[in-house]
Order: sequence, then C-alpha cells, then structure tokens
Amino acid sequence: MKIVIVTDAWHPQVNGVVRTLTATSEELRKLGHHVTVLSHVGHRTIPCPGYKSIRLAIFPGKKLVRDLEAIDPDAIHIATEGPLGSAARKWCLKNNITFTTSYHTQFPEYVRLRAPIPTSWTYAWLRRFHSKAIYTLVPTDSQKQRLKQNGFRNVKVWGRGVDTEIFNPQHAQQLDYPKPIMVYMGRIAVEKNIDAFLSLDLPGTKLVIGDGPDLTMLKEAYPNAIFTGAKSGHDLASWLSGGDVFVFPSKTDTFGLVMLEAMACGLPVAAYPVTGPKDVIQPGITGALNTDLATAIQDALLVNPVDCINYAEQTNWTAVTKVFASYLHNGRASSPKRSVFDPEYIKLST
Repeated sequence: MKIVIVTDAWHPQVNGVVRTLTATSEELRKLGHHVTVLSHVGHRTIPCPGYKSIRLAIFPGKKLVRDLEAIDPDAIHIATEGPLGSAARKWCLKNNITFTTSYHTQFPEYVRLRAPIPTSWTYAWLRRFHSKAIYTLVPTDSQKQRLKQNGFRNVKVWGRGVDTEIFNPQHAQQLDYPKPIMVYMGRIAVEKNIDAFLSLDLPGTKLVIGDGPDLTMLKEAYPNAIFTGAKSGHDLASWLSGGDVFVFPSKTDTFGLVMLEAMACGLPVAAYPVTGPKDVIQPGITGALNTDLATAIQDALLVNPVDCINYAEQTNWTAVTKVFASYLHNGRASSPKRSVFDPEYIKLST
C-alpha cells in the first residue's frame, strides 16, 4: 500500500515525535508498504517562534499538492497541526479524501506557559482541526480521556515502542560523578518543567542531556548541574545507562518516549502522577510517582533496574506500528470506510 505521512516535525529535529514517526515509517516498510514522509524538506522555511532550531514550511500548499497528487496514496496520515498538516487537511477536504491524524503534544498547555492564551481557545482550534479525521490517534488512554473531555471524537490509542538494539545497558559509560546520578533527557524548554528538577536540594549529580531554547538560561541558573548537550543513538544510550535514576519533571507531555528509552537502559523513572507518566510507570516496578518529585526520586532509586529493562523489552515498534496501520483508511471518501489493512480491502485492491 502507498502511505503518506505529513509532518511539520522531522529531521534534523531531535524529539519524541520525530523518533516516533521515523520508527513507524521504518516498520511499515518492513511490513511491505511504500511510505513517503512529506515534511519541511524541500520547502522554504522560517524558524519556529521560540524554537529557532525548528524550521516551519511557509506557503507549502502548492508543492504539497503536487507531491500528494504525484504519489496518489492509498492512505494519508496527518501527524501535526502546523503549516504542512493544515495544507494537507485542506487538500483532503477539498478532494473528499479521508485521513487520520495524531495528537502528540499537549499544545494548549504549552501555549499557555508562553502566552496568556486560555487553553479553551487552543483546544477549540485543535478540536476543529481534528474533527474531520476518521480517527485521531493518541499515545495513552489518559490522553484519550482528556481529549474526549474537551469535545474530541473518534479518538483511538496508538502506543509507543522502544528500540532495544540501541537503548540497552550493554555499553554504559562509567560516569565519574558523585552518586546517585539523576538524569534528565529531552528538549530543554519551559514546558518540560526542568527547573522543578534542577532546583531540588538532593545529594548526588544532576545530569541534563539535550538541547533547546532554555539551555543557556538553565546553565547559568544551575552551574552545579552537568549539561552534555544533544546526544543520539548509541552515544545517548551509553550516557543514559551511566545514570542511576531518570527524572521526568514534565506535567504536559502526552507520553514521554524518553521514559521507555531510559527504562530500556536500566533506569527507573521518577515523575509526577500526571498524563504520560501514570500510563507508562508501574510504581515500585519501573519507577515512582509522587506529587513531591524529590520523594519520587528517592523511591525510584529503590527499584530493581532489571525490572525496568524487562518492561521496556515488552514494548516494541513492530507491535505498535501494526496498531497504527489498523487505523489507516482508504483515502477516497467514496470508497468503503475500511482499513487499508483489512484483508477484504486488500483483496479488492489487488
């Protein structure tokens, strides 16, 4: 089948959305499908306000339409609500073509942290954007319930996996820092609530892996913390594996793929009991949840790392990609609204 994924988030960005879409595309190809990712690559771009490292396509409509018409896909998935996602949605609606969408980020909460815009306004816009999709895919059941409470319909859960060939403790760095080594990994931005972690008065070492718009500010505010900058692949896994506990201070993530990656490296996770962490962490087995982050860290340090690794190994991209594929639909609205992976549809189209 010919599948198109439209996304405003793509390489060289380093974040959970990009890793999710990359892994999903690769797994779909392994399943024998032709996958095209339409991103900002090849478009004129401008820096995203507040995130200079993120490029947004400007006036992408004409090129995107040419690409879509040339591919003539069997299924279209719109992964983001940015310029490319909006242009793809407009084309699908104009041509009476069905599509799926996904909701990766608690955007209303992110916007509210940066500007005095009520979350109700942003949810209203997002609800309109996703309302025309056959399904809107979210990573956890609690996120599904949150969207349903905000008026979203046809919301389905599409989980996340972890690449255990990369994320494992086999090549752990021997970090020469005072123990315990508490690790944060991810985007360095206000919505990640990293200050709540770095401001804690705890023995040991606070290690921050990643890049983002607030990196310079946090370096200046917390000179005793270790900032490694961005890492990737096996190098990232080796740094993660050298820690003792992974700290996830965000209160606005829909999932937090980094938690699974940390568990796969043998790190229990400490987090707040909010959407994302409470769907991933099994208290006392893979980490700890507490409204007091310091207490969560202390409790997580008591967890057996082997249990974390075993849990992460149960989540793999092949399984979650099959779930993703099961929600894809024949793009032409005039055709029966059945999954392109439905055996009956495959029989009719071959």
